[in-house]
Amino acid sequence: MALLWLLGCLALAGAARAGDPLNAAGCGVPAIPPVIRGYTRIVNGEPAVPGSWPWQVSLQRNGRHFCGGSLISADWVVTAAHCSVRATDTVVLGEYDQASPSADVQSIGIAKVFKNPKFNMLTVRNDVALLKLAAPAQLTARVAPVCLPAASDVFPGGLVCVTTGWGLTDPEAEQTPALLQQAALPLLTNAQCKQYWGYRIADVMVCAGADGASSCMGDSGGPLVCQKDGAWTLVGIVSWGSSNCSPSVPAVYARVTELRAWIDSIVAAN
Repeated sequence: MALLWLLGCLALAGAARAGDPLNAAGCGVPAIPPVIRGYTRIVNGEPAVPGSWPWQVSLQRNGRHFCGGSLISADWVVTAAHCSVRATDTVVLGEYDQASPSADVQSIGIAKVFKNPKFNMLTVRNDVALLKLAAPAQLTARVAPVCLPAASDVFPGGLVCVTTGWGLTDPEAEQTPALLQQAALPLLTNAQCKQYWGYRIADVMVCAGADGASSCMGDSGGPLVCQKDGAWTLVGIVSWGSSNCSPSVPAVYARVTELRAWIDSIVAAN
């Protein structure tokens, strides 16, 4: 099974935790609640409720979506290192229908891109990058940050989480969907995931899916969120998976708990 569908994307009640500057009060609690059918099955996903995932970012180059991302504060977006974001790209917030302009949309430039220096394109480990926005996002009902997990947080196998993005809904399709898609996926333990992917799975990864839905090309860099203490928390960053986005094979995400220390160090220094 081919490994890196990630390359295809390049073509196409939260309370503040004490002493945690990134998790502001209200993070992870959308003003517009999401509706997740069956907690349903981005292949085999469904359109999201407009505005219900207010941290979802579209990274655009020359006006075209190429990767996703997540707003973690008014000044910072987290995405995947393999998206190879450039400072000349644009961060688009508050978007839902990419075919229809909306007053809720904010397009913001990038002041600086920080790619994790331990990222390795061959192993796809440490697949995380931070984008410092050129101007702070205006936080609204449709633009708000997701919570970050503490490094010590545990998200067990079997927990049902949600991934969102404008990635392909059919791996044979030529265009990504206009409407933001969502899919509910169960987490796998890394031991379970190794039954599919073997030695490729590392501690800095977390797997979800193999249950009728999958992330696909164009979703890369976007969020995998799970509910913790009443708030949606960024557990994974869409990283890689099967070449044909098979919904019977788990997709692989960068594990945010393992990357939290690096995220904190970059934000604190910049």
